[in-house]
Amino acid sequence: MKTSITQKMKYKQSVVKFSFKYGVSKTAIKFNISRRTIYRWRERYDGTIESLRDKSRKPHHHPNEHTNEEIKLIKDYKRNNKETGLVVLWVKLKRAGYKRTIQGLYYAMVRLGIYKKAPSKRKGIQNAQVPIARYPGERVQVDVKYVPRECMSKKLKEMEEKYYQYTAIDEYTRLRYTYFCKEHNTYESTIFLKKLTKYFPFKIELIQTDNGFEFTNRLSWNAFNKNKKTMFENKLKELNIKHSLIKPHTPTQNGKVERSHRKDQERFYYKQIFNSLEELREKGKRWRIEYNNFPMRPLGWLSPKEKLEAYMM
Repeated sequence: MKTSITQKMKYKQSVVKFSFKYGVSKTAIKFNISRRTIYRWRERYDGTIESLRDKSRKPHHHPNEHTNEEIKLIKDYKRNNKETGLVVLWVKLKRAGYKRTIQGLYYAMVRLGIYKKAPSKRKGIQNAQVPIARYPGERVQVDVKYVPRECMSKKLKEMEEKYYQYTAIDEYTRLRYTYFCKEHNTYESTIFLKKLTKYFPFKIELIQTDNGFEFTNRLSWNAFNKNKKTMFENKLKELNIKHSLIKPHTPTQNGKVERSHRKDQERFYYKQIFNSLEELREKGKRWRIEYNNFPMRPLGWLSPKEKLEAYMM
């Protein structure tokens, strides 16, 4: 406890009192202490033993602490981007000349009282071992997402239009391709596949999907259709791409593409209104470019584009 009297404090007091009575020189000889130390203790001594307690050697300022200019920059950007998450804010600050790491930004914001980390939503560790891709194209996850009805204009809602987003994400680089259409069937899946193979700058070895009828007839109740290959599967065979199907009702096996769809909802769809499929495709293209150039924690804070470039070097 801080209020306790230590042996060292008692020793210092006896040295100081002896020096007042017999002088500094004799004290230095008797206790084998430098005169400079004795004078320093005497200056601190105010008659109480507490005044001789050792002071903290901890520096008042960390050599790498944020400058006043950096703190002002953080506060200004946070004030103007109240709903922005840590990663997005860090990217915006970097574009404005901020040089610190995202971890440095996090601790600075916590100290400033302007950021509180949300509790983790991660559940228990899954028993299933998920294969880890070793290079671009080894495994590509594919899924389909409904475009939220809230993003449709009033005219489109009256017309009862429905739009779908096909998404492919490379497991190694997290590079992503999206395609928007009015149907989700094996025909549109095949068109998407053709566009995907042209977009990715590497050979795709395997594509993983769920068991939807736009991809496979595996779960068909009709015995004849169950063994019949879809147009999508025939195209995969033609392109010499393997097809892996996840277990029914286990979307976590396609976790990377599922998580990317959540990012779409949080950072793209929530603020959009579309008046046509063409407008959706144009805005979706801009969002895809932003996504592929955005740093990600699993990639060591590289963007998918940077991860691919690093592998190609």
